[in-house]
Amino acid sequence: MYHIDMQKVKDIVSGILSGHTIENVAFVGCGASKSELYPGKYFLANASRKLRVAHYTASEFNTDTPDWLGETTVVITASLSGSTPETVQANSVAKAAGATVVAVTHIDGSELTKEADYSVIHGFEANYAAKLEKMGYVMALALEILQQTEGYDRYESMLAAFDKIFELAEKSAQSARKDARKFAARYADAPVIYVMSSGASTEVAYSTSICLLLEMQWINSGSFHSGEFFHGPFEIVEKDVPFILLMNEGKTRSVDARALTFLQRFDALTTVVDAKDYGLSGIAGDVATYFNPLMHTAVFRVYAEELSYIRQHPLTKRRYMWKLEY
Repeated sequence: MYHIDMQKVKDIVSGILSGHTIENVAFVGCGASKSELYPGKYFLANASRKLRVAHYTASEFNTDTPDWLGETTVVITASLSGSTPETVQANSVAKAAGATVVAVTHIDGSELTKEADYSVIHGFEANYAAKLEKMGYVMALALEILQQTEGYDRYESMLAAFDKIFELAEKSAQSARKDARKFAARYADAPVIYVMSSGASTEVAYSTSICLLLEMQWINSGSFHSGEFFHGPFEIVEKDVPFILLMNEGKTRSVDARALTFLQRFDALTTVVDAKDYGLSGIAGDVATYFNPLMHTAVFRVYAEELSYIRQHPLTKRRYMWKLEY
């Protein structure tokens, strides 16, 4: 079963600290990789008492580079292919400012690794757990940076959760096929699908919308935070309007629950992917909230696959990407 090599992560962070003080951490990527950086950013921003923590889409990082970027900054970049031009450029921008760069990618020797001080090569194809490695390594880097700079009183709980989450997510994804087929049948002809979540899974909702639905299925979609639902988006709710709610176990569950109650009140076409249903409560309660995105990512990948089958639109099909200069 896939797992995080924590010794590698520890060595990277101790290597950085042997020559630098860490005061700032920036997470930089595009598209799905940007969203997979978010759980690490969310954890570190919530748990650290001292570090400045930021999250950027790479093109903005390159054109409106933060003034604090420098020798006390660690920049963590991610790209599945290792060839995303904006993210490769972000490495150059970071290095020119004196920052330390950690690249997280699936392709060893790719462009993303060339200017990086450290590289983490993750899995992807083997199974659903392997598809979580990028997100997992970014979270592990965030955890270890916190532990080695200021200490973290729930460090052992986080390590124990890392030991469980990959096998749990794989089993959950495998068990989701029946519900995913029901979802696909109900949503096959939907003209638009809205997606929402909260907490560490906020950007899983975002990537579900912009990647799995807009990019890979050409279905109109929008995403928003469950906590923002009542500050604008809920006005479009009526019977049979399609919604997906990625419901969290942990600290923001009540935020999601309030949104769900409203959707049910007006009979919206609602699909709930609840991390609690898939056993996330088996992760220690004081850190479970940070592991929702791994569960949601694994399980909803199955939903997206089933949607692609019934619509006869493969997840690999593109109109513009990889075909045009843009």
